[in-house]
Amino acid sequence: MTAQVIDGKAFAAKVRGRVAEEVAALKEGHGITPGLAVVLVGEDPASQVYVRSKGKQTIEAGMNSFEHKLDADTTQDALLALIGQLNADPAVHGILVQLPLPAHLDSELVINSIDPAKDVDGFHISNVGLLGTGQKSMVPCTPLGCLMLLRDHHGSLSGLNAVVVGRSNIVGKPMAQLLLGDSCTVTIAHSRTKDLTEVVKRADIVVAAVGRPEMVTGDWIKPGATVIDVGINRIDAGEGKTRLVGDCHYDSCAEVAGAITPVPGGVGPMTIACLLANTVTACCRANGLKEPQGLTA
Repeated sequence: MTAQVIDGKAFAAKVRGRVAEEVAALKEGHGITPGLAVVLVGEDPASQVYVRSKGKQTIEAGMNSFEHKLDADTTQDALLALIGQLNADPAVHGILVQLPLPAHLDSELVINSIDPAKDVDGFHISNVGLLGTGQKSMVPCTPLGCLMLLRDHHGSLSGLNAVVVGRSNIVGKPMAQLLLGDSCTVTIAHSRTKDLTEVVKRADIVVAAVGRPEMVTGDWIKPGATVIDVGINRIDAGEGKTRLVGDCHYDSCAEVAGAITPVPGGVGPMTIACLLANTVTACCRANGLKEPQGLTA
């Protein structure tokens, strides 16, 4: 048996299409254009590529893109002052501060200075609390993307056994909350879990978000399970080249699983698509309008 490949790239294109429709309707019906502000501090090359891609896709969806690039030695006060201005700007519906920040800046303080209603990354302590108590919140983009892919593949997730491997605040914990919200039975496993292989083997859904290349192998997977691989790891491919792999060993897992996301082209494209979806959701909430269906948790 070879697993069905869950094409995140194609699904993300569909989500972006839905976002563009919603943006067009907001402009036409209400004269409102959703706006996303991205703040980049310093010269991190990966972050620069990511910010460029976000800006391009924001504009392609018909939204306003506001990019703020600050020097690596920007002070905490200057950064907080900028966030204060963006919080107060009615044209900005979503604010994202690109992580990681330079070492002299306090990431938690910076993230928690963003207006929770504009926190399209879903990292503000208020949004974490709202998600944890099952209330309306801004949901972190990567777990939201995973949830969308799972709902699309399974229809209902009710009653399924889900194991999330990884306990980060960015993916592992919010992913578990979202799966609970869809009535899964959820286990969060991690590097200290006893009999990790056996725990994962009981799962109908495995979400691997541990940050270790090809750690999850086919003998960990229950036959027919759905495997969502969140990992993006660069490994040596010989001759001075590198290649991208996930947290799952793709070939061995694909032989056993019922469905699997590839790396690249699985979860990755969903992250930016969900960022755009969150910005539209934030815009609708700010203006007291009905939220778009299918773009939120």
